[in-house]
Amino acid sequence: MRSLSRARLSEAGTTVLVVAASGRALAAAAQRAGYRPFVADFFDDLDTRDVCAANRLVEGGLEKGFAEENLIPALKVLAKGEDDCGVVYGAGFEDRPGLLDCLSRHWTLLGNPPDVVRRVKDPVELAELCAGLNIAHPEISARRPMEHHQWLVKSVGGSGGKHVAPAAAARAEDEGIYFQRKAEGEPISIQFLADGHNTQVIGLSRQWVAPAPGEPFRFGGVLRPADVLPKMDRQLRQAAAAVTAACGLLGLNTIDFLVKNNAYTLIEINPRPGAALDIFEDPKGSLFHAHVNACMGCLPAYPLEFTGAAAAAIAYAPRAIASLPDFNWPEWTADRQKAKSALRAHDPLCTIKATAGEPLSARALIETRTNLLLDRLAHIQNQNSSNWKETTL
Repeated sequence: MRSLSRARLSEAGTTVLVVAASGRALAAAAQRAGYRPFVADFFDDLDTRDVCAANRLVEGGLEKGFAEENLIPALKVLAKGEDDCGVVYGAGFEDRPGLLDCLSRHWTLLGNPPDVVRRVKDPVELAELCAGLNIAHPEISARRPMEHHQWLVKSVGGSGGKHVAPAAAARAEDEGIYFQRKAEGEPISIQFLADGHNTQVIGLSRQWVAPAPGEPFRFGGVLRPADVLPKMDRQLRQAAAAVTAACGLLGLNTIDFLVKNNAYTLIEINPRPGAALDIFEDPKGSLFHAHVNACMGCLPAYPLEFTGAAAAAIAYAPRAIASLPDFNWPEWTADRQKAKSALRAHDPLCTIKATAGEPLSARALIETRTNLLLDRLAHIQNQNSSNWKETTL
């Protein structure tokens, strides 16, 4: 396999393979940047098809996850006839860095190398890293502590909120888990570019949860800007810089913190582009270009700028849907489920997006749009109708 040059990767029309649990956001960012994205993911959403040159639904779904036998054949079909593809990965590899090794043997890997992913997603190594950098991090344990009401159980290599639960939820036969002491504070994340040595901050965001039965920390949404005090802003930037220098992070990364008063606790490092892509959209595709170039060791000459406020959230099905009605999705939705899809209660319906002049307005608009969409869907189901008259917000 030949490695792609920075010049080749910067050319308009260059093919990139996008692989993630849900590839829509990365594919849309790549398309805005002038690339030809080919997507392999678990959802095959309607709007993913609209923003990519071709796509493949990876067999097995989220329950099985990515594996060499279901992913490599799909990517080879997509890459057939395409020379020197680079592959950009999103969520889905945190607990399987060995699969990233496999990808790198076939294509140029545009993201953190497997050893970096392995280090920052291993709970013991992450705790040791934070201790060495004098960064606060919750106490961890391989066994459930006696006073477990102050502890959480997590999956090794997990990401997002679905793998987090109160420690009491763990069973003796559970594998690949560890325990982490609860920490207090508001969830704040920092998105930044890294070239292996230095960082360039994209922005700070706030997250919120959408609890579901058995999933009290399920991801709800994300909002920018985070509006933290200047001193805390500096501290979080310094922490990101220290982690990057110690681990050699590349490309677009996110670090999740809990912030309370003048103190912060590092909770998790996500060494790949994530959910915040939707709130850092830009019409020229500058962020995707910057990710590719940072993976090649080159940060932008000037920091990227994002004005106003933006939010994105998941709308979940409130009850089971045997066959999703066919209707006209509003333009402020993404990751849209296909008509006739069968959904279980609490499955994701779509992503809701909003922009506004300031954060509170963006968050309020998210709530309004989510309620509108769910009300319309309920009305259609109750009336057994496939017509949906659009209302513009």
